Amino acid sequence: MPVVVVESPAKAKTINKYLGPDYTVLASYGHVRDLPPKDGSVDPDNDFDMLWEIASDSKKHIKAIADALANDNELILATDPDREGEAISWHLEEALRKRKSIKKDTPVSRVVFNAITKTAVTEAMKNPRVVDQPLVDAYLARRALDYLVGFKLSPVLWRRLPGAKSAGRVQSVTLRIIVEREMEIEAFNNREYWSVKAKLQTLRNQSVDARLTVLAGKKLDKFDLENATQAELAQQAVESRDLTVKKVEAKPANRNPSAPFMTSTLQQEASRKFGFGARMTMNAAQRLYEAGLITYMRTDGIDMAPEAVTAAREAIAAKYGQDYVPASPRIYKNKAKNAQEAHECVRPTDLMKDAETAKIADPDQRKLYDLIYKRTISSQMEAARMERTTVDIGSDDGQVELRATGQVVLFDGFLRVYEEGRDDVEEDKVTDDDDKRLAQMAEGEAISKTSVTPEQHFTQPPPRYTEATLVKRMEELGIGRPSTYASIVTTIQDREYVRKDKNRLIPEDKGRLVTAFLTNYFRKYVGYDYTASLEEDLDHVSAGDADYKKVLADFWGDFKVTIDEAMDNSITEVLDKINEVLAPHIFPPNEEGTDPRLCPNCNEGRLSMRTARSGGAFIGCSNYP
Repeated sequence: MPVVVVESPAKAKTINKYLGPDYTVLASYGHVRDLPPKDGSVDPDNDFDMLWEIASDSKKHIKAIADALANDNELILATDPDREGEAISWHLEEALRKRKSIKKDTPVSRVVFNAITKTAVTEAMKNPRVVDQPLVDAYLARRALDYLVGFKLSPVLWRRLPGAKSAGRVQSVTLRIIVEREMEIEAFNNREYWSVKAKLQTLRNQSVDARLTVLAGKKLDKFDLENATQAELAQQAVESRDLTVKKVEAKPANRNPSAPFMTSTLQQEASRKFGFGARMTMNAAQRLYEAGLITYMRTDGIDMAPEAVTAAREAIAAKYGQDYVPASPRIYKNKAKNAQEAHECVRPTDLMKDAETAKIADPDQRKLYDLIYKRTISSQMEAARMERTTVDIGSDDGQVELRATGQVVLFDGFLRVYEEGRDDVEEDKVTDDDDKRLAQMAEGEAISKTSVTPEQHFTQPPPRYTEATLVKRMEELGIGRPSTYASIVTTIQDREYVRKDKNRLIPEDKGRLVTAFLTNYFRKYVGYDYTASLEEDLDHVSAGDADYKKVLADFWGDFKVTIDEAMDNSITEVLDKINEVLAPHIFPPNEEGTDPRLCPNCNEGRLSMRTARSGGAFIGCSNYP
């Protein structure tokens, strides 16, 4: 009776049901070994030797597996189908070999499945392999890099920047993204501009909304009307002229559905639609996966298995009719740089099972399943067909012209099931109005004016990141991977470097201090391009195209020098530099126009950021002892 090991008891229970009494299915309860959180767990002087320790909680789980192997001499490692899953299998095999629970004649195999269904599990059992060493090497490299940054850089922070908690290889870069956005917002100077809107009436007494697009015979650009005076002159130019319809143009337009979910887009959409944090989304997705309801949730892939595409098309025909099924299946191509992360998209395992039929008790899991179900089904549906109408209304002398736009949905297609949420829409972008039908007008028709109104606007600063837009930005920059987005976004909040307010991420002062320190003394290591290229190096390792020890050696050589140089700077030198960098934030210009760094108490000393003996920082006067 072979012993099958998976990560969680929930997954073990589902798999046990499919494999039956001929197998013993046990859970490892996640990772069984890790690097002890102390100096020396990775030894750069000894070929990056890594010292692993079995967590105290894991000892009983290892023992249970070892006891089972004493009776059944075959081990099948069935952990998740990604780098972390491969690492858990490798750790289990290593730990059991050290205990001598795996004998010379013990068959050890690795099986992977992308969904916990009877078909997928049975098929995986027919195709065993060995543990994928390049994938394990990529894990070892990532773990060593994260350890070296954490355990070598964090002490520099503590000694040179009291109050700082820790630095992390990707976490510090992500923090920089948020801090730089905040600095952009603070440096932003809004600009005033005006537009002119008109309420018009057709010969049939139908109302039409239009905006001024041409003035004095010239096309109006966004900032052409800079103030109220110019806007009022434009208003008078419209009011003093008779208007007729110059041009009517109706154009057909198609809207295609979004691709099915991968990890990052699932996190983004759950944040937009439900306000879920990245960790909350992944926890709910994990439960759905373990219950056999969805495919594996950590993926860079958007392609669907052919049988799933067929099932989706059948479900669409059954629920909505043949009109909603496109003539040929929609094909979505993976853009993932790393084939090891590009599993199939995140989709329901049974496409006939909607949220109601699935009978999911937990409300968050039900919401997320419904989202995944609708996104998957809609991705294989017919396009929505629209008609977009543009009407130009102007004066005979060509001095003024207004434009009215409308859109009619002729066939709803995929929109019947699902529409993707939006992030922050730029203020001057006209959003699609799915059912704004324009009144009927003919060229040459006279149009009367009900009202002409100038409207004042101001340009807006870039918005603060939400967890959704932050993950999107990380993905664009190529930093982090599907398995790490949620933990990175959560860590910077747990460290109190960033706080969440109304779903927006705002850097705390200590987050700014850490970023200012790292961008000045460790600039390369919080660089976006450098972090992305290191991720690519790790992808090459997982593909078997690079040696992980060389990646570590290349990193460590320069990093060690930078650490030593940073330690040569005194706390005073570090604080002087940070005072200089953060001056616009700590000492913003005052209304009186006087020196913002002049001490308000003694009117002589200079204000600067200083450190307290107890740790932490405060603003103090140079005359203060």
